[in-house]
Amino acid sequence: MTSRRRFLGTTAAVGVVGLAGCNGLTGNTDDDSPTGQIGSGREGRGVPGGTSMEAMPSLSGTVTVYSGRGQVLVDELLGFIDSLYDDLTLEPRYGSASGLVSQIRTEGQNSDADVFYSVNAGALGALAAAGRTTPLPDDVAGLVAEEFRDDENRWVGTSGRARSIPFNTEAFSAGDVPEDIMAFPDAAAFEGEMGWTPSYSSFQAFVTAMRLLEGEAATREWLEGMLAAGVSRYPDEFQVCQAVADGDISAGFTNHYYIQRVLDSRPEAPLSTAFTRGDAGAIFNVAGAAVVDTADDETTAANFVRHLLSGEAQDYFARTTFEYPLISDVEPVGALPTIDELNPPNLDLTELSDLQSTVELMREAGVDV
Repeated sequence: MTSRRRFLGTTAAVGVVGLAGCNGLTGNTDDDSPTGQIGSGREGRGVPGGTSMEAMPSLSGTVTVYSGRGQVLVDELLGFIDSLYDDLTLEPRYGSASGLVSQIRTEGQNSDADVFYSVNAGALGALAAAGRTTPLPDDVAGLVAEEFRDDENRWVGTSGRARSIPFNTEAFSAGDVPEDIMAFPDAAAFEGEMGWTPSYSSFQAFVTAMRLLEGEAATREWLEGMLAAGVSRYPDEFQVCQAVADGDISAGFTNHYYIQRVLDSRPEAPLSTAFTRGDAGAIFNVAGAAVVDTADDETTAANFVRHLLSGEAQDYFARTTFEYPLISDVEPVGALPTIDELNPPNLDLTELSDLQSTVELMREAGVDV
């Protein structure tokens, strides 16, 4: 038990510090870019709530994990789980989430995949829709709220990220930021002051949500309006937050954790977080996992997914990626509202899988994707 709990401290003090040296990943278009994490601001959290790995069924055999989550962020966690059990061998294979879905489908019943670990719900939904997942037991899927898992238990969320508006506190106060995402193109105070990342998968998922909630015509008008308002293009959302903190722009569209990463390394930066309410700008997406239908041992594969929902793993996500834990007994890191205080729209996250139609619409609107 001591070694398991020690993991909670060492990930903050040692492992995450190592991630800070990965400056070459600044331009990464994967949602898992680690830039900006330096290991501070996580000490003193104590032992998290939730179920400890010690109380979970032990793991044995070989579990092959097709991981759409970046190696630099989750390899330490997977290695820790592997180290707990003498008879367990975890074999992660890393790639993009969409690419791994295609690979599993192409490999058919010859796939080595036991578990698919995705950076977003859209990819999980795509694999489930292809009939390539096995339902998780109720006592695994039921560890998280219904909105963060498939209604047939074909996948379950393991950590979450909220869409947000990073803004420069020297330019605006929180009350200046519109709570309606559709208001930004016409907000005169923000003309020429906004940044976005049209090639980024999370941004494209946000625009997909807008298509579903507002319709294609309104979404095209929004995109064209933002272009007319002089929005600046960036290669990734961390750089948007850096630009806001530097005063190059005054606000942008990003996932919440990039703001926390900047503040973690620059606590005095004039940077804060605002949220829209009940619209596409308030989407709460999840990373998650599913048991693939080629799993050699479905019970062991499901119990591996259960370990991703342990107190230790959920605290790791909070400390290391600044994501939202999905079990209520573990709090996020940073000055953030709780999940219950956020106001995301009523939208099935699996519907965000159709990114191609979104990309086509963005190009039609003149957006450089």
